[in-house]
Amino acid sequence: MKEYKVVQPKIGFRNRIEKYEDFLNQYAREGWVLKNININTGTVIFEREKNR
Repeated sequence: MKEYKVVQPKIGFRNRIEKYEDFLNQYAREGWVLKNININTGTVIFEREKNR
């Protein structure tokens, strides 16, 4: 079974690319896989196996 997480990152205006990369890498370390980035709402959807 899979579980999902919807996050709206708050990365500010300075060093946006680096902060966004750090944000994505942090979730990857926790086992989350990026599924979708919604440009209109600014949300990011992650997926991972629930029974890890």
